[in-house]
Amino acid sequence: MLSQDSNDDTEDVSLFDAEESTNRPRKSKIRHPVASFFHLFFRVSAIVVYLLCELLSSSFIACMVTIILLLSCDFWAVKNVTGRLMVGLRWWNHIDEDGKSHWVFESRKTSPEEGEAVSEAESRMFWLGLIACPLLWVIFAFSALFSFRVKWLAVVIMGVVLQGANLYGYIRCKVGSRKNLTNMATSYLGRQFLRQNAGGDQTT
Repeated sequence: MLSQDSNDDTEDVSLFDAEESTNRPRKSKIRHPVASFFHLFFRVSAIVVYLLCELLSSSFIACMVTIILLLSCDFWAVKNVTGRLMVGLRWWNHIDEDGKSHWVFESRKTSPEEGEAVSEAESRMFWLGLIACPLLWVIFAFSALFSFRVKWLAVVIMGVVLQGANLYGYIRCKVGSRKNLTNMATSYLGRQFLRQNAGGDQTT
């Protein structure tokens, strides 16, 4: 499945260039331990440094730079590596020949013969880290705002933006575009309506 923003035209794009398809069935074991480790390492490290920064260093600049570097590494790793390996999803942007920007949201195509190419354990780890960490940064943002720690607002907003962007992108990859969701909902309601009418005709 490939979905794009509702304003863009759909086009075929290969998700895994030169990557071999896997024939292994869905398993609970972790098949990509390095990717799984770094999926959590950068984002958890950024949170730990933020919570312990006053104990680790008296320099606000050093802590801020460290946190932003960890957040940037996390954004790149999750967007380009761990999402592709752990759950078979990828989102990216490209510019066409007319200079128009296109957002592309992809998911790996699997056939019944190939079976599921995603490990259940990796999938749970991926989505848990992807959802929980941005929520923590939102809590940190409110905490910094209400405790008048204004100098930290830029750092926590950076955490919300970078990790929230990955969360939004992978949700779009998982559920498809808003247009597809609208079509699915309309089709479902139409089938329910016809089914009820058919049932009513049979009883009369």
